Amino acid sequence: MVVKVAGSPLLAPSYRRLLVVSMLVICTFNFADRAVFSVLVQPIKADLKLTDFQIGILQGLSFAILYALLGLPIGRLAEYYNRVRIVAIATAIWSVMTVATGISQNFIQLMFSRVGVGMGEAGFVAPTSSLVADHFPANRRASIMALVMLGTPVGIFMGSLVAGWVADQWHWRVAFWALGIPGVVSAFLLTVVLREPPRGLADGIPPTQDPPPDFMTFLRVVISKRSMLCMILAGGTAGFGMNAIGQFLAVYLARVLEMSIREAGAFYGTISGLSLGLGLLVGSFGTDWLAKYDRRWPAWGSAIGLVLAPLIYYLAFGTRDRLLASILLTTAGSLLLFYYAPTIAMIQNMLEPRMRASGVALFTMLFTIFGAGMGPTFVGFMSDHFAKTAFTGGVFFELCTGGLAPDGALPALASACDAASAQGLQQALYLAVSVLFVSALIYYLGSRSMLRDLYVPVHNLYTGRTS
Repeated sequence: MVVKVAGSPLLAPSYRRLLVVSMLVICTFNFADRAVFSVLVQPIKADLKLTDFQIGILQGLSFAILYALLGLPIGRLAEYYNRVRIVAIATAIWSVMTVATGISQNFIQLMFSRVGVGMGEAGFVAPTSSLVADHFPANRRASIMALVMLGTPVGIFMGSLVAGWVADQWHWRVAFWALGIPGVVSAFLLTVVLREPPRGLADGIPPTQDPPPDFMTFLRVVISKRSMLCMILAGGTAGFGMNAIGQFLAVYLARVLEMSIREAGAFYGTISGLSLGLGLLVGSFGTDWLAKYDRRWPAWGSAIGLVLAPLIYYLAFGTRDRLLASILLTTAGSLLLFYYAPTIAMIQNMLEPRMRASGVALFTMLFTIFGAGMGPTFVGFMSDHFAKTAFTGGVFFELCTGGLAPDGALPALASACDAASAQGLQQALYLAVSVLFVSALIYYLGSRSMLRDLYVPVHNLYTGRTS
């Protein structure tokens, strides 16, 4: 169907609200399906006798491998094909594989299920951000993406509470089914309520039948923009710390602060939901507002948040007081999330409409490989290493199967295993958050060439003027 650009119904406030709400719902299921695994790590680990390194692989590399490999090809597909259908198909895939996680019987089966979840979720961010850019002007894209990405805290909060409650009432496997099945239904409904817009609709660019720029042209444009390279690299580096903390936060609460699975799920969901919500809203709306005075504020705001966040995380990981730890973790998480929506918006604003999905996909690929892939895996590996060192100098730590004392073990051995596992994770998280300082520096360096790299439409249908 051909839609006229001027006065298009796809730019009507009611339709744009429908778009945002629909993508918010999909984003909610996206992160609810991720949160359920994070919350249930301890019972999964005990049931299947896994190590922290294996848990790190399941939450990191196995999830990230196809997410990263497919992200850029899906981004390229989104330049050519219906983006609404791409998001719907991706949603159906990750929801089905979430259900499959609940029937896995060993590490290998879990790994393949997590690979499938990552494969599906690779199809969300790039086409969604491209759709947002075609419905909203440049000075609103960060804040609108933040509204869509509010599905992150909502999903984590919902997924955490459902996972903790369902696992406590029945079994950890049932929690995966409870969250996966509704996602399949939402995927179908998406194709009913949304339509595909013309490329560049919000920029007033005339519709064209010309194909999108080829991949090599896209790469040349990206390489020519120094600030864009910095934003992609900085966002990926920040993702390392964000995923390292996020994927092990529920484990930290259970292991270090000695919470039950149900308590850890509730605290994890509350801390993550508040910090993600505040960080996304303040970071995006704040930098969109400040960008009226200087368009480099999205980069500066990201850098400021990433300097302050690790300082507060150091304090949070050093206390055993539940209330104080919760306040500090929420504050640090909010500052950490300042970067996410502004980064996607900056990438959108540096590229022409038919390169935007590819640009965000390139960012997502690096973010996934370095952040979602290596971050949790690094923490899991270092946690095992530090735990082994803490357990009587590494002697006989193998007695702690999966970091826990075997059934029927003496109380002294059980206490030693628990203490070593807690100390190992604590030290690994201290190390992981330090990388956020590097990300802050890269954002600042990228801001120095940002103004000259912003995209300016050559022609605007609404004004009839050329730039």
